[in-house]
Amino acid sequence: MKILVDADACPVKNIIVKIGKEYNLNILMFIDTSHIINDGYSNVITVDKGRDSVDIALINKVNKDDIVVTQDYGLASMALSKKALVINQNGLVYTNDNIDMLLFQRHLSQKSRQAGIKTKKTKKRTKQNNEMFEENFRNLCRISLNQK
Repeated sequence: MKILVDADACPVKNIIVKIGKEYNLNILMFIDTSHIINDGYSNVITVDKGRDSVDIALINKVNKDDIVVTQDYGLASMALSKKALVINQNGLVYTNDNIDMLLFQRHLSQKSRQAGIKTKKTKKRTKQNNEMFEENFRNLCRISLNQK
C-alpha cells in the first residue's frame, strides 16, 4: 500500500507527509518539470510538462488499496476503477457512488464556459478544509492498512 499524490497544485502535501510518516507509508509525489518538491520523505517523480502527463504517470503506478490524492475527477475515476481509495485536497472521498455525478457536473460547467456563461469562482482554502482533509485522509490510511 502506498500514497500517490497529484502534487503540482496540492495544498495539503505537508499533511500527507506528516500522516505518512506516522503510519510509515511510502509516498509518491508526482509533479511536472515546472515544480520542485523536496520534503525529505516522499519519493518525487518528475515528468515532462504536457497535458495529463502527471496523471498518466500516476495512474500507471496505482494498485488496489493504494490511496490517491487528487482534485482531478478524471484521474479519480481511473484510480477508483483500479480499486484505489481516492480523496481530494478538501477531504472529499471519491467513491463509485459519487464520481459519475461529479464528472457530469464538470461536463456541464465546461459546456457553460464554452457558451460564454461565467461559472462561480473557487472559494479560498479554509482551516476547516485542512481539518476535513486530515480527518478523512487518516481514516483512508487506516482502512487501506486494514485491507492488507
